[in-house]
Amino acid sequence: MKHEGMDGIESFESPGKGRGLRATRPYRIGDLLFSCPAYSHVLSVSERGYICEHCFTRKEGLAKCGKCKKAFYCNVECQRGDWAMHKLECSAMCAFGENWCPSETVRLVARIIATLKVQKDRSASEKLLLLKDMEANLDRLDNEKREMNEADIAGLHHFYSKHLDFPDHQALLTLFAQVNCNGFTVEDEELSHLGSAVFPDVALMNHSCCPNAIVTYRGTLAEVRAVQDVGQGDEIYTSYIDLLYPTEDRIERLRDSYYFSCDCRECKTKSKDKAKMKLRKLSDGPRPEEIREMVRYARIIIDDFRRAKHEKNILFTLLEMCELSMDKMGAVFDESNVYMLHMMYQAMGVCLFMEDYDSALSYGEKVIKPFSQLYPAYSLNVASMYLKLGRLHVALGRSSAASTALKKVTGQHEVIHMKSHIHTSEHTH
Repeated sequence: MKHEGMDGIESFESPGKGRGLRATRPYRIGDLLFSCPAYSHVLSVSERGYICEHCFTRKEGLAKCGKCKKAFYCNVECQRGDWAMHKLECSAMCAFGENWCPSETVRLVARIIATLKVQKDRSASEKLLLLKDMEANLDRLDNEKREMNEADIAGLHHFYSKHLDFPDHQALLTLFAQVNCNGFTVEDEELSHLGSAVFPDVALMNHSCCPNAIVTYRGTLAEVRAVQDVGQGDEIYTSYIDLLYPTEDRIERLRDSYYFSCDCRECKTKSKDKAKMKLRKLSDGPRPEEIREMVRYARIIIDDFRRAKHEKNILFTLLEMCELSMDKMGAVFDESNVYMLHMMYQAMGVCLFMEDYDSALSYGEKVIKPFSQLYPAYSLNVASMYLKLGRLHVALGRSSAASTALKKVTGQHEVIHMKSHIHTSEHTH
């Protein structure tokens, strides 16, 4: 592919941030800034049977691979289109059986290596940035991240050595670091994890906690839309992280995962931190040390819950963790405090999985108003919550409440996805 660049968007050296993207013409809220097909993508194992491995379409009646019986496709065209990638796993899954367990990152890197072997020209995903030029931050990795990379490289050799010729060890270290720093989690409209992918051009965007753009997915195509008006010459920013949390938490997450500190307007002013850290109204008020101790507890329980979610058959334990933590935090924190909201949101997810729709709705209705106030004006997190609430009302036979919630979804999606998008059109009928 000839290096054609991108209409209306260019790469540039952003002061203090390295490379970035900026607009070469004005855009309005809801405009598509650009789209980018995945350079490489891989479907999550948990979604197999529900989503096509090749195009990420969710539908019933998918046809399974005749050999491994584990990969599913829309039709013969999708199966043929995916064969160059699926053959890396097909016979291996048959040979390893239950012992086939590479991480999603390993699976994605294997596909990238296979693509690099046959690629002759710049791909449609690399109009502005070649995959090999993505930032790796190798010199900033701590020992834990280095060990994880080494473990992933060992997994790559173990599961794929019969089907791939690997580059040298240093090149693999760099590639895994690039994927960890620049890879994207592909999600559906409810923010459920579908798989992982790399979009080099999208990775050029810098972060802001006040983003003027948002990334959504149409199958394996990433779409970047304006969520604020963007002037000619303005830098285009997205958010790398969940923006619910207070400034200190966001900065810590950015340093840990992306090796920089944010200096956006919100990080400088901390304008939402007081609302995000709202305390219970008590006659004598919690002491500063009590608040600090409760914040420490909240961060620990969030990490504990995240680890526990990967265990099997512990739904009641997860729900109990949520309820006990909310009881404890509720002695200091208001219900709209972000740490309380986090555990309510997790409890809602557990209740949904258990098909306890009344309890799920009860948690969701407590979460939605603070979410709407604490997230930016157009937010996938808010849209997905209204969608969940709408579907819960439908399941419980509450048509009027369902209609109200789904209208809120439509208002968000008309900007986030535009009116032509299936997520919008399905809620307007």
